[in-house]
Parts: sequence; C-alpha cells; structure tokens
Amino acid sequence: MEFLPLFHNLRGSRVLVVGGGEIALRKSRLLADAGALLRVVAPQVEDQLRELVQGSGGEVIVRGYQEADLDGCTLIIAATDDESLNAQVSSDAKRRCVPVNVVDAPALCSVIFPAIVDRSPLVIAVSSGGDAPVLARLIRAKLETWIPSTYGQLAGLAARFRAQVKGLYPDVQQRRAFWEEVFQGPIADRQLAGQGDEAERLLIEKVNGAPPYAPGEVYLVGAGPGDPDLLTFRALRLMQQADVVLYDRLVAPAILELCRRDAERVYVGKRRADHAVPQDQINQQLVDLAKQGKRVLRLKGGDPFIFGRGGEEIEELAAHGIPFQVVPGITAASGCAAYAGIPLTHRDYAQSVRFITGHLKDGTSDLPWRDLVGPSQTLVFYMGLIGLPIICEQLIKHGRSADTPAALIQQGTTSNQRVFTGTLADLPRMVAEHEVHAPTLVIVGEVVVLREKLKWFEGAQSQV
Repeated sequence: MEFLPLFHNLRGSRVLVVGGGEIALRKSRLLADAGALLRVVAPQVEDQLRELVQGSGGEVIVRGYQEADLDGCTLIIAATDDESLNAQVSSDAKRRCVPVNVVDAPALCSVIFPAIVDRSPLVIAVSSGGDAPVLARLIRAKLETWIPSTYGQLAGLAARFRAQVKGLYPDVQQRRAFWEEVFQGPIADRQLAGQGDEAERLLIEKVNGAPPYAPGEVYLVGAGPGDPDLLTFRALRLMQQADVVLYDRLVAPAILELCRRDAERVYVGKRRADHAVPQDQINQQLVDLAKQGKRVLRLKGGDPFIFGRGGEEIEELAAHGIPFQVVPGITAASGCAAYAGIPLTHRDYAQSVRFITGHLKDGTSDLPWRDLVGPSQTLVFYMGLIGLPIICEQLIKHGRSADTPAALIQQGTTSNQRVFTGTLADLPRMVAEHEVHAPTLVIVGEVVVLREKLKWFEGAQSQV
C-alpha cells in the first residue's frame, strides 16, 4: 500500500496554497468545504479564488513564495505550473515535517487528494496512489450512482443517537449488532425514502427497547422503456431490497436481472385482450403481500403513471393503509423517441406533444380525433400497433394531411430496436410488410423528418 488513507480534520487550521490559478482554485474549494483557513500565495490570483479565500476568512498574499509562508500551517498545497517551485515547496514542507501535496507530482507528495463521494457526514475516498487519477474519478462516478444522497442523512440520524446507544450497550459487539439492524431494516428504509421523522420515531422506539414495527411496503417503480442504463438511482436501490417482485410483460429481462437475486418473482403480465392476471387481482396481491410484512416491488415498463395503471394500484393501497413509494421512470415516448433520433418538440415543427393510448378501456380506438389534427403538435400513440391502420385513417379523415410524417418504433431503446418511417398514408402498409411485434410506439408529426437529418442513434435498424 503506497499511501495510508486518513481523514484529516482541518476545521480552523491554516493551510497554505501556493498558486493562484484554476488548479489552486479547485483544491481550495475542497479545503474551504472542510473548514480550513486558507493562505494563498502567488504573484497573480484569480478573482474567483480571491473571493473564495476572503469569504472563508483566509488571506491572499500577492507575491512569490517564501519559506516563511509555511509558518503556522498544518498542510501545504503546491499548485503551480513551475516544477522547480513545486519541488522547492515540497522540500521545505518535508524538512519541517508538514504534510504536503504537489498537484500531478506524486513523487513530491507526502499526502494526496483522493476522489471523493461526499454524503456528509458519510464521506468515501478513492485513490490510485496518484498513478491513475482518471481511473479513481471513474470509480467515484460509479459509487455516486450506487449511494443515494440520503445516506448522509442516515449517518446524521445515527450520530444523534450514538452516545445514547453507547451507554445502553457497553460491549462493542452488541453495538455493532444494534446498528447493523438499524442500517438494514425499516429505520433505514424510512430515512432513505425521505421520511426522516418516521425513521427517527422508529429509532427512538428501538433505543427505548420496543422492537420497531415493520409494516410491509409497496414500491411502484418505473423500469423505463427497456435499456437498463435508463433506470434511476432510486429505482435500482429499491429493486435491490425488495422481497417480492411483481413484474409485467414490458419489463426487459436485463432489467429484471438487476433485482435482488433471492427475491420471489411473480409474473403478472398482460397482453391486448389477454389479461393473464386481471388488474383487480394484481391490486389485491400487492395488498396481501404487504400485509404479510413484505417489501413488494411492482416493476412496470416505462412510467407507472403514464398508461401504467399505477394510479389504480395506489388507490387500492391507500384504501388499505399500505405505505407505498412511487419512483417515476423514463416513459416510452421520451426514451424511444430519443433513441430513434426524433425530438418530440421542436421550435420549427411542434410546440406541443400529446400522449395517447392506442386503444381505450373497451378495446376500441374511439378517440377524440378532431382534437388530434391541430397543427404544430406531435402525437404519440402507446399500444398502437393493432390499431395503426385505423389511427392513420381517422387522422386523415378528420383533417390531418395524408403526407404527415409518421414513425413506428419497435422495442425502442433495446438492441432489437427497429424504426419504420413514412407518412400517415403509407406507414400501415410498410409495417404490414414486415413482421413487427409489440411493444411498439407510433409518433405522428413533422418532427419525424428530423430523424434523417440528425441520425442520433446509429444502432437503430431503419426501414424507410
């Protein structure tokens, strides 16, 4: 191990920064966040750096470096583009046994700056020992996606009860077991869900000897249109902690694989006119499983509240007093359009967009056609494959030009994506000539012509 990782308490301590440019500014921001008193020395100092130092109670000395500048400092930073000056600063600091960091020169450093994930008071540091700082930053970026910002609040909650718990459990093993239960149970769940008051109430009960009540809960999570990379951080976290997963037909296998491995999986998918599990039974399953104390993940393709019947499910949960969380997902209209290179709105082509179901509750396409033929709007039809001929026919019949550009996207955002583009007049024929399967999305409007101009998504298989 080249460097021993330590966390340095700099609050109220004097830190010398030699340099007045952009690199010095970046380092100074971190130091100021840690509460250090900055002493910046350089012949020229950028305005932003000067404001930062003065705003944090430090001092700016506009001249060249002198060894006396080290007096009273507990940490030294050399951040200039003068290698000989940086080496001199390093030598002076090491002679005084003061920790020193020289930017981009690990051999001259006695301490280095790691890449930081800041969830204060929880802080995670990643270092490559100065050998591969870009790699360390990339790993930090991965950690940023895995660790919600609310973990800092969870650590803060623990800090408020730390002394009290230490008094209750003098034995370190007992304290460890106590906090493991807190961080892996309903108290942490409440805090991570943004319900800080409820988390604190449960922790108070636990500290006072009462086992925290752990009711079941339902997570309505939008899985997006298919590409796992489009999941939100919060969605992934809940997918990893659910005990039971109820998933529908539109959830891609790659997304399902990201759920907790030992979770029970229940398929409740529905096809057009073939509801293998009726919606009322799904609603009841959610209630029954939650009443058993289980954490239930209702994983839906796209977004739960856009043609996902999530509203019906939370109505049932609310009626039975079941706690729930709703995590929005990237709806098919946004995801598929973006991957197909079709912006849904554009200043020159469309100033509004409408999301429409391709078939109503009774299975018909009895839509308000007159409202859908206005100019300068984009229409997006969900579940429109079967009704595509009727959709195009009715739009033309009610006044939309037969030459209006239109597109059908099959399995958008996935490796099997196919895009068919044409007009209202010829798109049904084009689609009929190919074997097309749901899920599909139909986009109608002048914005479709931008696909050929922009060619955003080279991986799409276009049929024109």
